[in-house]
This record gives sequence, C-alpha cells and structure tokens, in this order.
Amino acid sequence: MQTNEILKHVDHTLLLQGATWEEIRQICDDGAKYQTASVCIPPSYIKQASEYVQGKVAICTVIGFPNGYMTTATKAFETKDALENGADEIDMVINIGWLKDKKYDAIENEIRTLKEVCGEKVLKVIIETCLLTDEEKIKMCEIVTRAGADYIKTSTGFSTGGATFADIELFAKHVGEGVKIKAAGGISSMDDAEKFLELGADRLGTSRIIKLIKKEEATGY
Repeated sequence: MQTNEILKHVDHTLLLQGATWEEIRQICDDGAKYQTASVCIPPSYIKQASEYVQGKVAICTVIGFPNGYMTTATKAFETKDALENGADEIDMVINIGWLKDKKYDAIENEIRTLKEVCGEKVLKVIIETCLLTDEEKIKMCEIVTRAGADYIKTSTGFSTGGATFADIELFAKHVGEGVKIKAAGGISSMDDAEKFLELGADRLGTSRIIKLIKKEEATGY
C-alpha cells in the first residue's frame, strides 16, 4: 500500500495534557501537508485551529475524554460546543461502567443523543477495548450499529493498551452495515498501519506515522 494511501486514513493526533498551541499548529500544518483524513486535537484548540487551517484539513476532537463517565447532558453540551467552534468530527468515549453494569439502553441512548447533535458530522465511538471482554466488545458493536454512529473506535490511547489486530478482526465480524472502524493507540509503524487497514480499519488514530515519514524524509531512510 502506498504511503499517501495510508495517510488518507490517518487521524493525525495530539491529545497530550500539556499540548501547546505551537504543537497543535504543527499538527495542523502536517495534516494539511500530508493530506491526512483529519487532525485530532483537544476541544480547547478547535476554534483557533479551525480558523488557522481554513478548511485545508478536517478538525476532529474528543468528547468525554478519556474516562467517559460524564453525564450524557455534559457530553451533549461538549459536542454542541465543539461543533459550534468548528469541529468536523467527534470521537466520544462511552461510559464503561454502564457497559460493565449491562446498562445497554443507557449507552445506546447516549450515542444516539450525540449523533443527533452531530447531524451530518462524523461521530466515532471509543469503547476502550483494553478494559473489555470479547463479549463486551461484540455487544458494543451491536449497540454502536443500532445507535447510528459512523465509527466504532478501539481506544483513547490513555488507558492500559491500544489497538490490536485481534480487536479489528473482531469488529469487522460484528459491526453492522455502514459502521466503519477506527484503530487507535500504539500504532507505531507503517507495517502496522497497513495491517490494520487490511484487517478492516478505515481510520487510524496515531501521532507516530507522520513522525516516521518526516524522519525518513530527513534522513533518506
């Protein structure tokens, strides 16, 4: 797979707590230069970044991040605020405690509520696979499908593990028609990126792919 084809599937990401505007601006510059699917940045930078990029790259942000245990009303407000500030895509974190408690209707309602706020804008649902059993992952494939979200996403990158090939294979078998897959967390090589795409991922949340390309450009290998 050609590098430029892989980049079309990358959400170029910087969500570290200490991220500065200078670092966010560099992420935006790189996203526009390398034509990534989006740049994924903290909500507080959306307005500034949206004004800066002027449509040259899509702006993605995170909601209920990284723990997911905020109220649905809080997440809905966060989503509305992000969209008003210029976000094009929303990555929300589910309430994992609700999943453990089998409060499936509450989770579905929350996802559906946020999708209603998003309208035509893309909604991705982070389920934090490293904290779940396979049965819970399959249940979330069903819930995300019923709720009408656009993507199911593996991880925040802030818990005990990131995306695995096994999880993407599992998602691909159990998501419904129209639901795409995003692998995120720990994607550290072009080979891994290509493998995730081959297994069924449509998006890759990563900060490292662009760094690898820039290093290759600078060193020649």
